[in-house]
Amino acid sequence: MRPTGNADQARDDAILARIRFVLVETSLSGNIGAVARAMKNMGLARLALVRPRPGASGFADAEALARASGADDLLQAATVHDTLPEALAGCRLVLGSSARLRSLEWPVLDPAAGAARLVAEATHGDVALVLGRERTGLSNDELALCHFLVQIPTNPDFSSLNIAAAAQVFAYEVRCHLPGAAALADPRLADSRPDLATAEEMDGFHDHLMRTLIGIGYADAEQCATLSRRLRRLFHRARPDRTELNILRGVLAKMALRSGGAD
Repeated sequence: MRPTGNADQARDDAILARIRFVLVETSLSGNIGAVARAMKNMGLARLALVRPRPGASGFADAEALARASGADDLLQAATVHDTLPEALAGCRLVLGSSARLRSLEWPVLDPAAGAARLVAEATHGDVALVLGRERTGLSNDELALCHFLVQIPTNPDFSSLNIAAAAQVFAYEVRCHLPGAAALADPRLADSRPDLATAEEMDGFHDHLMRTLIGIGYADAEQCATLSRRLRRLFHRARPDRTELNILRGVLAKMALRSGGAD
């Protein structure tokens, strides 16, 4: 029997509380305020900022408050981080938004499919949508921290969207997938394992992996950026749980010892 009434609302509120929007190096405080407004319109409240250009203490200025139009509470509660991995701590699924395709092929979702996955995975734990800089979006290294790339279909001759407009599209799609969403009943859209490795655990493993590969002479420390991104993509597809990740790290530690390197 499906929950109804207050139970439905409580379920939806719990899902929304696990979805965070992460903004990377936003240049204009007004855009941060406008994103907060777009989020609050759709019931989202978790806003994380990575190195906001107006400064950690100055992003919630008069322009931001004006553009927030009543979503001041989201600005006050927003967390500020020095790095993207720090902002993604605890997340089991991360989507990165970008208007352009990359030379390294990446799994791509449209906003509806991306929102369906966010909602489905948020029934099990924290998830994140990452929005990049106004002018340049996300770097390849930042996108490498994401499981999927999400793109809004636009006019190919004029594809650039204001960050707040993009946030509104994604927030709306999240809202559309809440009540009676097929995603909640479709096990193919979410991995229900409660012990999936989190973003920071995957980041720690990847650092360990690259140190080991460099230490045993397989990778060159100065020329391994593409290899690093491909390996991140591989393990993001695999989505190991914590036990599997510990096994892999144990293998890496043994390899380092056998080669005479450090763990």
